[in-house]
Amino acid sequence: MRGMNPVKLYTKSTCPYCVRAKQLLDQKGVRYEEIDIGREPSRRQEMIAAAHGRSTVPQIFIAGRHIGGCDDLHQLEEAGELDHMLGLGGAQPGVL
Repeated sequence: MRGMNPVKLYTKSTCPYCVRAKQLLDQKGVRYEEIDIGREPSRRQEMIAAAHGRSTVPQIFIAGRHIGGCDDLHQLEEAGELDHMLGLGGAQPGVL
């Protein structure tokens, strides 16, 4: 999709929250870079540094901005802010 902001997820294949986060992004047709720290344990420290000390998965970044985990992603969706952050168009929250 044109103009879509890049999305990066740090995940583990055994993580149900990672699956939920990816399902939401897949439903929206969003492409994302997935880094499985179970398969690439050397990337775990990179994730922790980028996520300001958080060590749980998933850790989600949109346009280089740390969003948080699965619950944070779903809260953005419920608040109507996720599409705007992703660059999917639509009205900006609070703007008619």
